[in-house]
Amino acid sequence: MNTAWQKFKDNVPLRRVVVFLLIVACLYEMRAMMNTILLTFIFTYVIVHLIRLVQRYIPKMPTGIIVVVTYLIILALLYFVITVYLPMLVVQISKMVKSVMVFYESDESLRLMSYVTRYISKSELIEQAKHAMTFAFHTATNIGTLTIATFMSLILSFFYTIELKKMREFSSLFVKSGYLKWLFEDICYFGKKFTNTFGVVLEAQFLIAICNTALTMIGLAIMRMPQIVALGLMVFILSLVPVAGVIISLIPLSIVGYSVGGIRYVIYIFIMIMIIHAVEAYVLNPKFMASKTELPIFYTFLVLLVAEHFWGSWGLIVGVPIFTFFLDVLGIKPTKKSKKKAVLK
Repeated sequence: MNTAWQKFKDNVPLRRVVVFLLIVACLYEMRAMMNTILLTFIFTYVIVHLIRLVQRYIPKMPTGIIVVVTYLIILALLYFVITVYLPMLVVQISKMVKSVMVFYESDESLRLMSYVTRYISKSELIEQAKHAMTFAFHTATNIGTLTIATFMSLILSFFYTIELKKMREFSSLFVKSGYLKWLFEDICYFGKKFTNTFGVVLEAQFLIAICNTALTMIGLAIMRMPQIVALGLMVFILSLVPVAGVIISLIPLSIVGYSVGGIRYVIYIFIMIMIIHAVEAYVLNPKFMASKTELPIFYTFLVLLVAEHFWGSWGLIVGVPIFTFFLDVLGIKPTKKSKKKAVLK
């Protein structure tokens, strides 16, 4: 028995597979808390990187001061969002909904719907409408849950980062433990892999989403589109979905554009989205994800479909980073050398 146990501990690949399956099983059992877990990781990751950035330029700046100032700024921004931005957003969304309703009541919309119904049965349209209403209902009911999860994640990330040095020292004691030292070593191994892949890819996608939103809002401002703030928020959220997000945003933007300026504005928006998509594909992705695994578009869409099926809306945001983490763990990662060989061939 002892010999078999010792062989298991010495067999590192088998041991890590078992530990990985245990982690997956634990996360599955804690799936009800997944919003809090993911948001806590994201907030903590961002704050820790902010601490390192500040201390790179001001080495003697205490960690506690950086964390307290950062969270005071976050609280001030939350107050601004709730008291100023949220009422303005509600007004703009209501105007956007009214403009969409005007479009649906117009003669052009009736002709378009009659054209569509030639190829799509009414039962299919009713079924899709039911799905849309169900999705809207679930989204509305989940807002309260997501809000609580966000505040809990902020509190947890605050206590983690305010005692960052103490947390690291205490966590290192697990790796130095006796009987289960191998278990905590493997958990630490997967934790580092997860941070180095999931965190960095998610950070890169966040920066890409900011750039996409800024470019889109500039284009909408040039076109003098209404409700730019509401449309910008929608584009930012959709841009967190890799590759597909920019394309998905074309649909609501086209509807609003048609209600404002007719088919001419739809063409303008289509050209603008294609330009922004090209900038994302050929400029932003190589810039922010140069050191990461670059997935082909087919794999990206496949991962998004599977992740959305299992994890819902969260899957669209974290699906690609998690898949990149799996590739890193399995050692599937194209190198620059292999790429050069492929070019030479």
